[in-house]
Amino acid sequence: MEQKLSSAAKTFTPSPIQELSHLAQRSNAINLAEGFPDFPAPSHLKHAAISAINSDFNQYRHVQGICDHLANIMKEMHGLDFDPRTDMAICCGQTEAFAAAVFAMIDQGDEVVLFDPSYETYEGCIRMAGGIPVYVTLEPPHWTLDPERFINSFTARTKAVILNSPHNPTGKVFTKDELETIAGACWRRDCIAITDEVYEHITYDNIKHISLASLPGMQERTIITSSLSKTFSVTGWRVGWAIAPALFASAIRNIHVKTYRFCSSSFPRSCLDSFENPPGIL
Repeated sequence: MEQKLSSAAKTFTPSPIQELSHLAQRSNAINLAEGFPDFPAPSHLKHAAISAINSDFNQYRHVQGICDHLANIMKEMHGLDFDPRTDMAICCGQTEAFAAAVFAMIDQGDEVVLFDPSYETYEGCIRMAGGIPVYVTLEPPHWTLDPERFINSFTARTKAVILNSPHNPTGKVFTKDELETIAGACWRRDCIAITDEVYEHITYDNIKHISLASLPGMQERTIITSSLSKTFSVTGWRVGWAIAPALFASAIRNIHVKTYRFCSSSFPRSCLDSFENPPGIL
């Protein structure tokens, strides 16, 4: 019956990250495979969730309150103006937001530039959309971007660049110069950028995360994806989002509702307020 599988499904294998996690659990070993934050979720976040459950606050919900809150945060953190009514798509975690963004933008044969090493989900989503991943190696030990190598990776078929900063798995935060190189290439080649900024609050050595969308001319060609899972140590709570120009955000929402229907992110205001009070490690 193998011939019944789709061509994409035939190429996929089990996630090595999950396999290593299962092995670590069976062996009672320290798990370095998955990104489990080592700090508890804030108490008021947990209490708000418990209150929502006890209040039967658990049906399909409109998520405009989350969109409004995210728009305020993007303004405060990055100086970016987004319309919460048109520029936001609330999804079931960052992974689904990223997948919906790729499916909204990538056609058969489109090339997508991404960096090596990279999180395994990126390539899978690109291939399922019919795209072709093109890897650009980051130079150890500091995982530096070689501008010439990056520019040379573009062809007439390049449609998008994937940027994960702060970076998984290295922890690298892309510098302002590197971001300007990426932005300049996107401008010259008329490409979009899809960013994964899920670790935006987890940086070290006083290094500050800069969103690619905040660079001149990039807001209109960038799709930002993120979630609350890492920042608040709730990796099992699948609440993520895509923030993008209205046309892109609308396409992402349409794909989202065809796969996950309505996002059940029914958190009360007290949960949303936790965005303003992140854990003490930040």
